[in-house]
Amino acid sequence: MAIDLLPSELKELAGRIVQALQKEATRNTSTGTAPRIELAGAQFTRVVDPANQQPGYAGIWRNTRNERCGTLTFNSDGSFYAEFDLFCPHPRDARWFVETVIAWGNEGTMRSEAKLVPSFEE
Repeated sequence: MAIDLLPSELKELAGRIVQALQKEATRNTSTGTAPRIELAGAQFTRVVDPANQQPGYAGIWRNTRNERCGTLTFNSDGSFYAEFDLFCPHPRDARWFVETVIAWGNEGTMRSEAKLVPSFEE
């Protein structure tokens, strides 16, 4: 199912989450190489939180090979977690490799950052 499945209040929040992911992706890739992260590209399904049986939503982005490359989950308590794969060298520090960009929080608070792993280049 597409984004139309999301309630209107979640669509607005989802748009802000995608902007945060895009900002982190642009900041943590070489100039012009950041993937284009678009909300319309995510496919959402309604899920049930096993802890309280309340509804939530799970979205997945897929690449051109139909491999999962990102997720956006809205939990029943109003919190969310999103990630989008980058898998690229850090643009300013060769000691690091950028695995993903992530965003988490709730309607009132959002945090985002890149998840880095040590590079094995010498």
